[in-house]
Amino acid sequence: MNNEKLQFLETGLVQRLQGLDADAKGKWGLMNGQQMTEHVTGFFKVSSGRLKFPLITPEEHLPKFKEFLWSDKEFRENTKAPLEIVPEHPLPPRNATMQQSVEELGAEVKAFTDHFTNGTATKTLHPVFGELDFDEWVQLHHKHVTHHLKQFGLL
Repeated sequence: MNNEKLQFLETGLVQRLQGLDADAKGKWGLMNGQQMTEHVTGFFKVSSGRLKFPLITPEEHLPKFKEFLWSDKEFRENTKAPLEIVPEHPLPPRNATMQQSVEELGAEVKAFTDHFTNGTATKTLHPVFGELDFDEWVQLHHKHVTHHLKQFGLL
């Protein structure tokens, strides 16, 4: 496991988002700062099994997705998640304030690590990448949040 990536997810991510304005516009995409924060939160809920989606990737394509997961390749700007997972237009914020959204994200990162470290599960399903173990989730989360932090000029 890459402890640097896990440490970044556990502490660096929330620190970087502390100063982001809720209405900040990204360098690409339609989400504002708060919508992006809540989007990332949603995928931490998926990794801890608190939010579930069915697998949409054909089984024979999963090795290619895992290869991308472990590569140094980044998500491209304007990468679109499948509409079965993320709607075409951003959802309105769930929380009243950006601070609440950042706090919720921090709580979901902890729920994710607790889910795996407390022996609750060995794998959970990502709708595109398939069944992922803890190390694979850390890798994917790091790749995903790096993409969004760059989108908002925070990396």
